[in-house]
Amino acid sequence: MLLNQVEFRVSCFLFDMDGTLLNSHAPVIRAYTDWALQRGLDPAMVLRECQGRRVIDTVRALAPPGTDVLADTAALKQRELDDVDGIVEIPGARALLAALPEDRWAVVTSAERPLAIRRMQAAGLPVPRFLFTSDDIARGKPAPDGFIAGAKALGAAPEQALVFEDSAAGIASGLAAASKVIALTSTLDVARIDELGASGYLHDFLGADVIEDRGQWLFRVA
Repeated sequence: MLLNQVEFRVSCFLFDMDGTLLNSHAPVIRAYTDWALQRGLDPAMVLRECQGRRVIDTVRALAPPGTDVLADTAALKQRELDDVDGIVEIPGARALLAALPEDRWAVVTSAERPLAIRRMQAAGLPVPRFLFTSDDIARGKPAPDGFIAGAKALGAAPEQALVFEDSAAGIASGLAAASKVIALTSTLDVARIDELGASGYLHDFLGADVIEDRGQWLFRVA
């Protein structure tokens, strides 16, 4: 369901990064296409499966037998860190974050901390006070650990958090944390989003607004 003329009353906001707050498709496509071709894999399959997952989880799942998983993971991480060409904000993301106090939102990403900071800066977005990366969370998405930790750090129960995600693994993670989940359509088509059980979807954050109300926050889409 495309969200329009609706509102959610929550205590905090938890954002994925890639595909949610910013568009990093260009460098991701370059990095994973090259890796797939080096390993004799189908680039389209690799790009589909890497969404919302930690680099090491992708390499472990997809690399051919005999691959040095740690070496390939390190090379991919460095490639992503070096390449920020084409990274831009999802329209409306900067304005939405600016409307929120820094203690009411967090970023929960499968990227490592240096990459998350580099990409947020490249997109012109504020580096969050509360940032949870693959360096901080033992189990990556679709496990709920990151969103549970994010809500706790903001002093809220996970079920009182509104999660924004763009990948199947991320949506599953938010739902497993018992949070409300809004999907961004940067990665998944609408039919797939509906199948996954998100509360609805947005193409971007234009028209979205937040307002404090009696100790909670209303997220509204005009």
